[in-house]
Amino acid sequence: MKTPMTAEDLLTMKSITDPQISPDGTKVAYVQTEMNSEENKYVSNIHVLFLQSGECVTWTHGKDRNTSPRWSPDGKSLAFISNRAGKNQIYLSATLGGEPEKVTDFNRGASSIVWSPCSKKILTSTSVKVDESLLEKENEKEKQNPKADHFKAMRYKSDASGYMSDTYSQLVLLNVETKEVERITNDAYHYSPSSFSPDGQKISFTASLENEPDFNLHHHVYVMDLQSKETKKIVDTHGYYSQPSWSPDGQYLAYVGHGLQYFNATLSKLWIYHFDTGTSTCLTGAWDLSIGDYTIGDFQIGASAPGYVWSKDSLGLYFLATEKGSTSLHYSDLKSKITPIFADGRHVYGYCIHEESHKAILSISSSSEPGDLYTLDLKTDALKQVTSVNEKVIQSKTITPAEEFTFTTSDGFDIQGWLIKPADFVEGKTYPVVLEIHGGPHMMYGNTYYHEFQTLAGQGFVVVYSNPRGSLGYGQEFVNAVRGDYGGNDFKDLMEAIDIAIERYPFIDKDKQFVTGGSYGGFMTNWIVGHTNRFKAAVSQRCISNWISFYGVSDIGYYFTEWQIDGTIFDDVEKLWHHSPLKYAKNVQTPLLLLHGEKDYRCPLEQAEQFYIALKRQKKEVELVTFPNENHEVSRSGKPWMKIGHIEHIKDWFVNHLD
Repeated sequence: MKTPMTAEDLLTMKSITDPQISPDGTKVAYVQTEMNSEENKYVSNIHVLFLQSGECVTWTHGKDRNTSPRWSPDGKSLAFISNRAGKNQIYLSATLGGEPEKVTDFNRGASSIVWSPCSKKILTSTSVKVDESLLEKENEKEKQNPKADHFKAMRYKSDASGYMSDTYSQLVLLNVETKEVERITNDAYHYSPSSFSPDGQKISFTASLENEPDFNLHHHVYVMDLQSKETKKIVDTHGYYSQPSWSPDGQYLAYVGHGLQYFNATLSKLWIYHFDTGTSTCLTGAWDLSIGDYTIGDFQIGASAPGYVWSKDSLGLYFLATEKGSTSLHYSDLKSKITPIFADGRHVYGYCIHEESHKAILSISSSSEPGDLYTLDLKTDALKQVTSVNEKVIQSKTITPAEEFTFTTSDGFDIQGWLIKPADFVEGKTYPVVLEIHGGPHMMYGNTYYHEFQTLAGQGFVVVYSNPRGSLGYGQEFVNAVRGDYGGNDFKDLMEAIDIAIERYPFIDKDKQFVTGGSYGGFMTNWIVGHTNRFKAAVSQRCISNWISFYGVSDIGYYFTEWQIDGTIFDDVEKLWHHSPLKYAKNVQTPLLLLHGEKDYRCPLEQAEQFYIALKRQKKEVELVTFPNENHEVSRSGKPWMKIGHIEHIKDWFVNHLD
């Protein structure tokens, strides 16, 4: 007999990500991640699946994080990144067997792996100071007696890496045979390596090399000649562009991005640069969808999906697109004819292509499937599941599939939503309901697995979630509609979503409504409790409460506030205050729990603290729970017991306020 899902079931579950097919098309390397409860950490190992036999071999072992498997073009080696020596370094394993060899020993670790066509070099990057040796170790005396940090840039901290000293991500070329490394950039800019030209003589990368990068916030595509080190900017227009990759015939360079027309609400497009004419063509310009995977979830650890993959004949590209609750695989030829390759309404969060054998390898999730690998025959469209890593959990636990519903707002927007029934659902009974609100706001809920939702369903709650205006997946007008209107029509969309659910599903107890959300969803939870008393209790996760202080304390505060709220602290204080939930704290009657990572630099802890004190000062029912050493990603990739505890706090708060 199956039992309801609990937060601690995460300890028995496995996440599969980053499939990479070998050059001969016979095997697939992928990353399998699970939790180590004793040491409170994640363990990732690389596995190799032999497609013909179905045999799966564990390629790396131990209790470390082994990620980013990349086959050499000649198929003789598999490179990967591992933290087994303390820092992320590149390791090389012969495909015929043998112990992996560490091939980098950078002071601050290596970030990525880009093979040269000849399989003799790897392009990567590492964080390093200007003119500093790549191998220079930190002085032990300086470790014990650190110096004061000195900042001159506006972007001096990052939610991912904390406070940044005077180090910069620089490009490095590794000779695989000799282990020699060549630093090919040496300045105070950050570089992201991307690809080699087919002849191996050039590389592409992205960087923001503008004067005053704090103010320009542009990201451009560049090509460098490895002999002369001459660098050329490919895209002259302002915007945010990334992931450049040469076509196999060397005639084109593909990339994704946009001109920031709607700032960070602008849809990403797929482009190709023509080397012969020096011009670019947008392949998806007429398509009102965003290129890439923007389906938000809380289960897949370290998922990494390529933006696109060139066809071998250089006549088109495969790519993922986010559309109406699903992420699907498509193909575009060079004349912008777009063909769906796999679009069955689920979440494709990783893929690779082997055209010679007509195979695609897809990592797929749905509301009732945590995630596995599938093979897709590109000729017949036959889909076959080739891994079942969570079969025991699926067989023993009740995972309730989501039901979709839609409605049209009074001003004409179509809103997509979902409902998950309680695990112990019985016809004729009524159940409490939780409204979940996603972050971003420019992300998207969709047809993927959410452990938090299944835990709440396992506790007897109905879970309702939707994509209000501002979400990706529904076109440019829809995603842009939230800017400058936080707490306006987006708030109405969410209230209408739960109203529609209550109206259409008679098993929902309308007297027992609860609400929670994270990041933008935390902002909206704070906003909701200041504008309605319909909810019995609320949980605000990694929230925003005060746009005036957020402007100066968030790692993205100054430009995000200007882009999203449409105001500055100099000229628009009243507008920022108008959109701040803190302004309405005197109206709050709903019992509120605030959850926050102590090292969250995206929505810093002080945002929750301000709201907490404002409510406490009025003797309102409010509690604050903080998670030591966790950043903004605590609910997605926080340490295992922190992540489990995060879900448990949400569940317990709602259970304790049922009566």
